[in-house]
Amino acid sequence: MSQRKVNAQALIRALDLQSHVEGGYFRRTYQADHREMLDTVGGPRYLMTSIYYLLTEQSPVGQFHFNHSDIVHFFHLGDPIEYSMIHADGSLETLVMGNDILAGQHLQMHVPGGIWKASRLLEGEHGFGLISEAVSPGFDFADMEMGDRRKLIARFPQHRMLIEQLTCEGD
Repeated sequence: MSQRKVNAQALIRALDLQSHVEGGYFRRTYQADHREMLDTVGGPRYLMTSIYYLLTEQSPVGQFHFNHSDIVHFFHLGDPIEYSMIHADGSLETLVMGNDILAGQHLQMHVPGGIWKASRLLEGEHGFGLISEAVSPGFDFADMEMGDRRKLIARFPQHRMLIEQLTCEGD
């Protein structure tokens, strides 16, 4: 039985993905609407939501952004994705999601709320990387802040080069 060659455009169509404000493509796949909403500082939120998230050669960066909720990422297929996380104390953590676990890549990754996070597709044979994210309390765009390059550099000058690579100019 032959297996079809998967490419980014086929995944975008098959999974019905849309462009994401931070870069890449996404689609919400679940929200816990059968449960009572949680009361949060930002207002009522679903207990949990989940999405597909895809980076491609044409859109290889998920720009620095800040979420209030915890997120668990799950790697599915394609090329590895590198995550850069800047903690409140300015420390930098870098993890690679991918299927080469013997080389230290991660199939799952937890990112607590309150951390600046960015992602980028690493070179490989597929031209895409596909993950899922489960967010609790559930994701709401009101709980997300896109990274402003100037403000991030002022706050974390030791990470200037990385911030310049993983934000848009003028932000």
